[in-house]
Amino acid sequence: RRQSGVFGILSIEDNTVIAAQRNFAKHGVLQEGKRFKAAKESNESMHTKTPSMKELMQNLAGGNQQKGLIARWLLTHPDILILDEPTRGIDVGAKYEIYTIMHDLIKEGKSIIMISSEMPELLGMADRVMVMCEGRVTGFLDREEADSVSVMRLATKFM
Repeated sequence: RRQSGVFGILSIEDNTVIAAQRNFAKHGVLQEGKRFKAAKESNESMHTKTPSMKELMQNLAGGNQQKGLIARWLLTHPDILILDEPTRGIDVGAKYEIYTIMHDLIKEGKSIIMISSEMPELLGMADRVMVMCEGRVTGFLDREEADSVSVMRLATKFM
């Protein structure tokens, strides 16, 4: 199973704060309490299931690893979040939690670019779908016009 971005041998705390590390240093010295608090709050907001922030990331189920990665990037305060196959290889319950997180982020004003090869996911989550075939854009579909037939027609179109 592919989980890009996970540093399995590091703790959840380290995995979560690694992208925003500079925010937790003062005069070049890491502020451990500040790091821990940010990691804990971020993972709690994602409902990441873990015995502690010191647990190794590799010991978490796939859905909780995904939530930990989302928590990581949210600590960088992005306006746009790019999620590549955010629910690949995780169970139905974890998928629902990821979708809920995505909806909450959109309500907060964040934009999400989701890359997905799962048709139900695309049709259920996207406001607009960009379809590609052999590395080229073959079309765009708004939510109202996007269905599996129109997406597949564009996905098999050669330009």
